[in-house]
Amino acid sequence: QVQVAESGGGLVQAGGSLRLSCDVSGRSLTAYTVGWFRQVPGKRREYVAVISWNGNDINYTDSVKGRFTISKDNAKNAVYLQMNSLKPEDTAVYYCGVPGRQKYYTGRENQYEHWGQGTQVTVSS
Repeated sequence: QVQVAESGGGLVQAGGSLRLSCDVSGRSLTAYTVGWFRQVPGKRREYVAVISWNGNDINYTDSVKGRFTISKDNAKNAVYLQMNSLKPEDTAVYYCGVPGRQKYYTGRENQYEHWGQGTQVTVSS
């Protein structure tokens, strides 16, 4: 059984930083891509960043490039999202997801099969 759990969200002032964690069990992240997505009420969940199973491929949505960094720790089977220079428009529930296929590098939400419950990030102006 695959379990995904996000943590690390909170309330921060604009310009501040947060580090989100994504802990996965039931799938070895040495074989699975992990993606971060976010959602605000009334809108669809949107792609934020992705890291491949071997860490060699990383991609970010344009709005977070230069501010967010995705990384992974295979020993802990976890992925992290370091978020710096946060803006009010970054406010959302952040989710991490794991695709249904091994060694499949994608940022397309519909290819992700396993999701966590999400963690709220609120950035005040």
